[in-house]
Amino acid sequence: MAQATMAVLPGLKDTYVALKTRMDKAVDDFRKAMAATRTGRASVHMLDSVTVDYYGSQMPLNQIAQVHASEAQLLTVQPFDPTSLPAIEKAIRTAELGLNPMNDGKIIRVPVPPLTEERRKDMVKHLNKVLEEHRTAVRNIRRDGNDAIKKAMKDKKITEDDEKRAMEEIQKLTDDEIRKMEEMNKAKEKELMEV
Repeated sequence: MAQATMAVLPGLKDTYVALKTRMDKAVDDFRKAMAATRTGRASVHMLDSVTVDYYGSQMPLNQIAQVHASEAQLLTVQPFDPTSLPAIEKAIRTAELGLNPMNDGKIIRVPVPPLTEERRKDMVKHLNKVLEEHRTAVRNIRRDGNDAIKKAMKDKKITEDDEKRAMEEIQKLTDDEIRKMEEMNKAKEKELMEV
């Protein structure tokens, strides 16, 4: 019921849609960062950040090869063009992911070594840093929304009661989005600390 306030008011409808979209993008970006974070288990998303020099242009690995997590500790990379094997191998090796790919001439096998306790703790610190950056992004979006509401109030497009309800609504939306990210972070942290 509270969500209806901003979505129905003509002076705030566009603001609400823009805020919701921006906050959803921030949460989605955080979700992608979580998926790409390396745990002790192989995941195809571990190589999402790898770009390959393919005929003079930088291409994301997943656009020039199929990546499979065939086993818990092994990724396989099957290029669509076999001549790109050396470039893919080099890109994975230089991506600073701590992975050592092996090329057998047809396919690249990427063993995923188990993480040390120290490395796990570093990864958790990194996750918390990424979480804080995304929390800040969501709060900045909230600030922009509050500014837009104050401007609408100043321009007499909404009443004081509408302004108060809209501000409460934005705060609730902000809290919900931050809670989603914190839950994702807790789950990833738990996964990281499992030995």
